[in-house]
Amino acid sequence: MKIGVLALQGAFAEHIAILERLKIEVIPVRLPQQLEGLDGLIIPGGESTTITKLMVHYKLKNKIIELARNGFPIFGTCAGMIILAGELSSSGGVKPTGVMDIKVNRNAFGRQVDSFEAEINIPVIGKKPLTGVFIRAPLIESVGKAAEVLARLADGTIVAARQGKLLVCSFHPELTDDTRFHHYFLDIVSGKV
Repeated sequence: MKIGVLALQGAFAEHIAILERLKIEVIPVRLPQQLEGLDGLIIPGGESTTITKLMVHYKLKNKIIELARNGFPIFGTCAGMIILAGELSSSGGVKPTGVMDIKVNRNAFGRQVDSFEAEINIPVIGKKPLTGVFIRAPLIESVGKAAEVLARLADGTIVAARQGKLLVCSFHPELTDDTRFHHYFLDIVSGKV
């Protein structure tokens, strides 16, 4: 299995480190030709405005949209979720790819100083809660018919969803030692779930 990690800006090194720890071949993706031959792609957290501008500049955005629409597995964390959204309630100039049937609110939890951790129940990865790290995190305001909710905070806020082979979350699973959400994505890639 060969997984690409969009390496334009943000927490790409942390995703690469987790995948290497899981003995997965990883390709840092900066150019469209680096998407060839991959089995899946991770779009990391970071600055969604910067990442989307760089995706356009390096001619990656349309290729990623095409891959997503053709059933290619993509995992978007934090800013990656914003990029995969169908709609943004507060765009701030960001133009998402529109590939997922979700409406996302950018920076919904506040500024950097408002970052927090929370225990999240995610039934698809097991009974033990996962510690979610939320840094200037978005949230999912609504989920359309094509997508399904995978996790909510205790107050009901939607923080993870799936649509076919597309997976998104508000938090940063790459910033903990818990690899279960990455394993879940790899199971999506391999067709196990």
